[in-house]
Amino acid sequence: VQLQASGGGLVQAGGSLRLSCVVSGGTSSSSFLAWFRQAPGKEREFVAGIRSNNMKYIADSVKGRFTISRDIAKAMVNLEMNSLKPEDTAVYYCARGPFVVGRYNDPVYYGVWGQGTLVTVSS
Repeated sequence: VQLQASGGGLVQAGGSLRLSCVVSGGTSSSSFLAWFRQAPGKEREFVAGIRSNNMKYIADSVKGRFTISRDIAKAMVNLEMNSLKPEDTAVYYCARGPFVVGRYNDPVYYGVWGQGTLVTVSS
């Protein structure tokens, strides 16, 4: 299984970006797909995740601004990011793993990662 993330770029504060992650080489419909991000000098942190039943989990830091969705037919998970802030600047990674109750925000449970896409928000 491979994950290919895209959609990063440079945007001004208050702007929007849409990240996409394509899952290839395996079944995505039954997996928990998530987005993490890692800013320079910081640990990788959970941003959002979505289960096969479409239940969604959003980090408090982005709640109300970011939306996660999946397109099973296209084996794709998207992250719509609005009202971006400079503190959203990071490399964003998509990841696939089993859904672990209460621990879905821990990157250690994810076995497959995309290559990352850089999001830079200027003030």
